[in-house]
Amino acid sequence: MALPAILKDGLTLPAIAAPLFIISHPPLVIEQCKAGVIGSFPALNARPEAQLDEWLAEITETLSAHNRANPDRPAAPFAVNQIVHRSNDRLEHDVEMCVKYKVPIVITSLGARPELNEAIHSYGGITLHDIINNRFAHKAIEKGADGLIAVASGAGGHAGTLSPLALIQEIREWFDGPLLLSGSIATGQAVLAAQAMGADMGYIGSAFIATEEARAVDTYKQMIADSSADDIVYSNLFTGVHGNYLKGSVRAAGMDPDDLPEGDLKTMDFGTDKTKAWKDIWGSGQGVGAVKEVVPVAELVARLIREYDAAKARLVG
Repeated sequence: MALPAILKDGLTLPAIAAPLFIISHPPLVIEQCKAGVIGSFPALNARPEAQLDEWLAEITETLSAHNRANPDRPAAPFAVNQIVHRSNDRLEHDVEMCVKYKVPIVITSLGARPELNEAIHSYGGITLHDIINNRFAHKAIEKGADGLIAVASGAGGHAGTLSPLALIQEIREWFDGPLLLSGSIATGQAVLAAQAMGADMGYIGSAFIATEEARAVDTYKQMIADSSADDIVYSNLFTGVHGNYLKGSVRAAGMDPDDLPEGDLKTMDFGTDKTKAWKDIWGSGQGVGAVKEVVPVAELVARLIREYDAAKARLVG
């Protein structure tokens, strides 16, 4: 099935910039979209909840003004991530805000609800659900999601354990709709490789942490630039869901990254005081070895495009 226009129009690279907890905010999203990749942010990053209205107004108005001034190179659309887990007591309000501003793309995580998909479809938006295995992929599509984000081994933050080769292959046996791949994608070559194995687009997270527009402290950005795959630890201690984190930040918090206790999702409460204790535990994917310095978003995207085009040319040639 062909990709919907919303996942193609205005893009300079077939990629979504992943929603980064705490880090993604309007200045980052706007620059990502202007550079030609789909920018996104978690709704819970806007705090208090009334701020979400302000953020959505800022993003939509700024991108609309950019498009009027640059009809020959319009910005890519943007996306909002919604945590569907029962602990998110803001979900109803945040979905109402997405409907109010007709957010083009909504990314759902940690649960799938038909009524959320219906709300986004009511104005022509689409929903993409992130999954870590084929069973969850089936459930998401059955409940009305338009597409899937396959979160494979090596992805930053909440991540699965399956090889991207296995996960994409199994999903493509039955699903021909929009499919993105998340997991160690920090180069243009990796975006092309994702397409080669059957995904439509890449999903890029950690590389955008080390950008000037990201809402991360300078030490976090520099740690991303200084780290490699060996500097990542996989743990469920911090949110109750397994994810990948920078060992350096774990050590700085006084813990041994090679000897962490188990967490429990039942005791966690996303976006509230229970997770604030871990605000200095920094998420990162295994692809950070490709990130060498902190740069503006436009410069990062330009590098990704050069690498993507060069890799494609080598294959054709």
